[in-house]
Amino acid sequence: MRCHHKAAVAVAVIATTVGAIGLTHTRSSTVPQRPHALSEEEKDLLHEAEETLTRSCMAGKGFKTWVVPRRPVPDDREFPYVVDDVEWASRHGYGSDILARRAEVRGSDPNRQYFARLTPAERQRALDALHGERTGKRVSVRPPNGMTVSRVAGGCAADAQKELYGDLETWFRVLTVTDALETLRSSMTTGDAEFAGSVKDWSACMRVRGLPYKTPQEARAEFLNPDHRRSRKDEIRVAVIEARCAASSGLSRTAHRLDAQHDKRLRDEYADEVRTRLRLENEALPRARAAVRPS
Repeated sequence: MRCHHKAAVAVAVIATTVGAIGLTHTRSSTVPQRPHALSEEEKDLLHEAEETLTRSCMAGKGFKTWVVPRRPVPDDREFPYVVDDVEWASRHGYGSDILARRAEVRGSDPNRQYFARLTPAERQRALDALHGERTGKRVSVRPPNGMTVSRVAGGCAADAQKELYGDLETWFRVLTVTDALETLRSSMTTGDAEFAGSVKDWSACMRVRGLPYKTPQEARAEFLNPDHRRSRKDEIRVAVIEARCAASSGLSRTAHRLDAQHDKRLRDEYADEVRTRLRLENEALPRARAAVRPS
């Protein structure tokens, strides 16, 4: 989730990657014995802490950054298999309004605007300060999809993660692997024969209502195509019908059940990475609170 093009990519990254200096690395006795799955509020806290540390670190190197929220569009939701929330669909349809809001947020992002105003030479220095120099030491990991992912171990982004999570190589490994499991889980679910059968039942439900879509992806694509947008009224009407058919056809139940099954299978297979990430995140919470609300 770098020159003119390089700057655009890097500025996009700044909204989610962070770094800095300043916290004493001590283990808190308040860390729970059994790490718990993070709440959304705790995820927001870790994100804010990284960005706060980035701002401090970058300021020390003569550059500015701003803290941006992890979830800038609160009602933004992902429906990887089918829109199955009638209430959400009645407000957002397939989410064209949310896509427009995302674009507004990107356009008004102070980090993007700041980087765009820098001269090419200043921009490169700022990128090196944030992400580390390209010739610096790199850490690499091969996630379940088999494609090697690497990053520079220096710069403010790496410094912040070292402060919050400890060993950067360990954190980068477990983060990359566990993040990849979500995509892998979705592909396993959609590739399941039982899922395909439920999609046919869903399609039959839609067809009875005059909507000849073979898959939810086909319906979504028609209404989110930027080159051929349908009316907002039609988008909401069709999305609501999709959500109702998702329930009556059994597609929603099947998708959630299969998703849970494949999630458990992957978490068991990659149990070490899952446990280690959870432990590091729990241990980082006291340090994140100190970074966001220093005494």
